[in-house]
Amino acid sequence: METNKIRRNVILGILFFLPVGFLLMLYPSTHNYDPLEIVDEDVSDLQLFSSNTEDDVLLEDHITILGFFGNDPVKNVIAASNLKELVYDKFKGFKKFQIVIVLPKGTEAQAKALQKEINNYDDMRFWHYVFGQPNDIKTLFNSLKTEESLDDKLFTDHVFIVDKDVKQRGRLDDREEREIKKEIPAYPLYSYDCIEVAEVKNKMSDDLRILFTEYRQKRKGKFDSSARRKEDIKTDKK
Repeated sequence: METNKIRRNVILGILFFLPVGFLLMLYPSTHNYDPLEIVDEDVSDLQLFSSNTEDDVLLEDHITILGFFGNDPVKNVIAASNLKELVYDKFKGFKKFQIVIVLPKGTEAQAKALQKEINNYDDMRFWHYVFGQPNDIKTLFNSLKTEESLDDKLFTDHVFIVDKDVKQRGRLDDREEREIKKEIPAYPLYSYDCIEVAEVKNKMSDDLRILFTEYRQKRKGKFDSSARRKEDIKTDKK
């Protein structure tokens, strides 16, 4: 009887301390992750654009997902729905988070129609549309680091992450571990394809979590900028 009692206590002790020990091993590494890299420091803000709200919509002091949905946004409802369901619904509770969709002036009615298509009576206070002249849209887009281009309708299914300091974030090295082992040359990830569900759900969501963690650690005074990978940021566009 005494032996069974000892054995039971040992098993219970193992079951209790094993997960605790595992978490303690993980804890030292939580502050040593690589922050989401700055890929462009010269992103234009939105002073030249009007918005669908009474307040001015700006990139500064916000964590922004920036998209360009062209002069017929309703046709791009798949990209918008993926962005709403996989990103907006997940992060809308985070402080200073917003999604901004850039459209040409004159598409205000189409923006309202798109909103009806993707909104199931959810809180959309942090989803904004801004409207500008075609040349201003092109200037804004060209201020971003990207390998993509706008089509003749000012649309792209790729969206961008812009931080509170109006700097574009992304990955300078998007290789998977198996590609690194094979010594495949590094390639970047500057933007995220809204049509590719896996890319939005996995890569983009992970990168946003990393960025929110960075700002949370900065508020707590725990952020170590020396953890950033020492990569040269190229300033040439496209």
